[in-house]
Amino acid sequence: MSTVSCHTCGVCQSWSWTEAFDKFGFNDGDGIILTHKVVAVLRDAGYDAHAEPWTIHNVVISEVRKDGVSCIPDSACLGYDNPRDYLPPEVIALLDEAFSDDTEVLP
Repeated sequence: MSTVSCHTCGVCQSWSWTEAFDKFGFNDGDGIILTHKVVAVLRDAGYDAHAEPWTIHNVVISEVRKDGVSCIPDSACLGYDNPRDYLPPEVIALLDEAFSDDTEVLP
């Protein structure tokens, strides 16, 4: 898990990139939301990635495409299924590397 320090209280919090795909991620949207950091890594790697707010909940990645092909299958229950179960292995490896254990991410 990566870490992030709260700019308000200074507390260091652990988080996982999978929370950017989870409706209830980042403490159900009450924590430090880092979905934009996950989207940036995907875009830097050549993916077309988009996120959207889920009402009062988290901001969730709703689309990841490469060369016009969706990396999120239609069978995935977006916001609820574990992205490790439906994303292609190369996307998982990319995100695991970018947000490896003990990597501190600035909000």
